[in-house]
Amino acid sequence: MMKQPGFFDVEERLARLSGLGDQLEAFSRTVDFETFRPDLDRALAYSDGSKGGRPPFDPVLMFKILVIQTLNNLSNERTEYLINDRLSFMRFLGLGLSDRVPDAKTLWLFRERLTQAGAIERLFDRFDTTLRNAGYLPMSGQILDATLVAAPKQRNTNAEKADLRAGRIPEDWQDNGTIPSTDLAIPFFGYKSHISIDRKFRFIWKWKATDAAASDGARLREGLLDKTNTASTVWADTAYRSKANEDFMEKHGFVSKVHRKKPHLKPMPRHIQRSNAGKSVIRSRVEHVFADQKSQTGLFVRTVGITRATMRIGLANIVYNMRRFLFLERLNASA
Repeated sequence: MMKQPGFFDVEERLARLSGLGDQLEAFSRTVDFETFRPDLDRALAYSDGSKGGRPPFDPVLMFKILVIQTLNNLSNERTEYLINDRLSFMRFLGLGLSDRVPDAKTLWLFRERLTQAGAIERLFDRFDTTLRNAGYLPMSGQILDATLVAAPKQRNTNAEKADLRAGRIPEDWQDNGTIPSTDLAIPFFGYKSHISIDRKFRFIWKWKATDAAASDGARLREGLLDKTNTASTVWADTAYRSKANEDFMEKHGFVSKVHRKKPHLKPMPRHIQRSNAGKSVIRSRVEHVFADQKSQTGLFVRTVGITRATMRIGLANIVYNMRRFLFLERLNASA
């Protein structure tokens, strides 16, 4: 007969997890999730409309579940299952074995309410303030880039299309697990994540989500440049090289180190080749950010529509900044 796990068995297992380096425990130690409460409360009140009443679960707890979900690229159903299954998830959320765990539907509704309230930008800015207060000021210039984020390819029935137009999730596919890889989008189906990072600490300071067909270059003039960076230099690949962008940067006091394009039907002059090579060394840092997001958190959009994609990409950017913050704080502690 199996022995019922007692309180001390759970404690011992948690201590063992700590010894093995529980990433979520490091999150709890380093990130003050309470700072998000005012923004969460405001967003939920805004999106509540006539429903009245408090949400059944604490908003900070629910936001931490979104962080777990983003870190591990989980569907709502899988998230519900793993919170019930994993002691490290429970500890991060402050839940005991006998506590109620939000189900997949509750999680979907919570995310949906934040999405409709357009809360993700404010939540991102809130963590941005945490980083600045910890001394991580954007300095030594910035690097811009964009990446495609795959989304499920649409082969929808008329009923599903009607649901989607009305902003509802069709009954059959309310986030039912992962999407088969055969249906992964070809380029131009999906979304684009545009970011600006600082050269020194490599935090994301500015970001934007668009549909996949949007050109990268024009986004530079749509609020993607960080005016708070203490140095004015801007690195980016040739997609950002245009007369409009060069004029815009000059007018706003930025110094362009954007890659130059190869002249049409002519060889690339040696001095431009050399200059581009020097710029590439710095510019490549931004590629590590996307590589990290795609390998670590499997950046992939499961939902339909730019508003929800913006929520997903914004969460991925907050979680990337949190992981980067943990890494730099650990470096500082060991230095």
